[in-house]
Amino acid sequence: MSERFVTRAAAEADVLAAAAFIAERMPQSDDRSEAISAVVPRFLARGEVDLAAGLADTVDDPHVRDRLLIAVAAKCAELDDDEYAMQLAEAIEEYGLQSQAREAIALTKAAKGDLERAREIAAEVLHPDEVLAGIAIKQAESGDEEAATETLATIDYPSSSAAALMAMAAMRLAKDDHLKAAEYLESAASLGLEIEHEEERIRVLTDIGNAFIDAKRGDKAIETFERARVFAEELDNVHRDSLLAAVAQGLMRAGSVDLADRTLDAVGDKTQIATTLLGFAREYWRRDEKDEALEALDEGYEVLRSQKDAETRDSKVKYTLFGTIAAQFAGFEKGERAIEIAEAIDDHDYSMSALSQVAQVLTARGSDEQAEQAMRAISEPYERMIAMIGMSDAAKREGRDELAITLLNDAVELAEEVPQLTARANAKIEAAKRLRALGHDARASEAASAGLGYIAEIRGESSRAIALANLSDLQESAATPIPESVADALRQILVQNRIS
Repeated sequence: MSERFVTRAAAEADVLAAAAFIAERMPQSDDRSEAISAVVPRFLARGEVDLAAGLADTVDDPHVRDRLLIAVAAKCAELDDDEYAMQLAEAIEEYGLQSQAREAIALTKAAKGDLERAREIAAEVLHPDEVLAGIAIKQAESGDEEAATETLATIDYPSSSAAALMAMAAMRLAKDDHLKAAEYLESAASLGLEIEHEEERIRVLTDIGNAFIDAKRGDKAIETFERARVFAEELDNVHRDSLLAAVAQGLMRAGSVDLADRTLDAVGDKTQIATTLLGFAREYWRRDEKDEALEALDEGYEVLRSQKDAETRDSKVKYTLFGTIAAQFAGFEKGERAIEIAEAIDDHDYSMSALSQVAQVLTARGSDEQAEQAMRAISEPYERMIAMIGMSDAAKREGRDELAITLLNDAVELAEEVPQLTARANAKIEAAKRLRALGHDARASEAASAGLGYIAEIRGESSRAIALANLSDLQESAATPIPESVADALRQILVQNRIS
């Protein structure tokens, strides 16, 4: 690989360039593809499309390469460099992905309001329905409803038309025009019935039913959910229960408890039953029926707990649901129960993740003592540190900046106990990003410098490059001068690669 896109001089002056310098000099492998994939989107965010394209083109894995080139092509279209965007699309080897690149370019042009150019490019797309849907949405957004209707009529695939109509309905709802939104949704429902693929038809109808609820048309929502239910009950495959569960939750939201219960009775898989009861609980709580909410949530937990290994289709989904239920108990002001459920999860990693979720929810609710209790129950320093960062995010969302800063400072100190260098570095960097957002630049710089020091000790080139790419988010742009201490650290890291 003779051509290099990043010089050592550039790498010593720019953290992202340093990441790219290391990544492009790695031997071809999955690790190299992962490292290049970390830097390319960040160069695109800076608008450096030539460099991004050059780096993407050095990836041996054709699928990764083509996906990256699609992203570069879409960015070029956003910058109105359509000629270069189309050249990149033509450089993509796999014919289907080449068409996807053109679709991404066309959708970008439609979003920018260049509908004529979007149509031109759509003519070169294998299946242009998504582009036409994007054009119709933009026409509706600009107030040209007649043109939008005409565009929708040219779409062959009913699912794409239905999705466009739902987007148009959402725009109307944002303007409190419930009447017009409902009209769009009725048209979408008619199209949804025309979808040939059974599972997709049910999912689309369920989405439309939920949109009817937002449009204050509970009657239409129930009617649509009932149609979806009939189709779902006729299925004889693994998707049946999850689709019925979604329908049951929709019916509950629409206000039909009886129909929701009847639909739930048709669900056989205990994970899906528990998921549905969780949805019921949330709806009861929203209605301020708190006793019913807690009863439904407790029933969901007991159903899931009763599921035997032989009955479990996907243990990961099951363990994740345990965590979600635990977090919901925390949201329902039952912190002790939430911690108890999280600690009882059989799988250690999922148990620690659940405790982290619980701690974040309790922080958001202002239950600081219980939140700390949940956090202290997390045994591993790295996992506890990640929980602290999440708790800080929750505190910041609630306007509790002082608590957010305290948690971040604690996380930075705890990082010293994390044995894995990569994890330690990335955690320091994530804390630094948040400290800067909270206006604590000096502390953020201190944490970032510590993270950079750990990066220098990381042995794996891919991990080192990805960590540097993560750190580069703290640098505003390539033109922003970096402190001399950072430049010195970068030089030391680059020396380890030995390649000029």
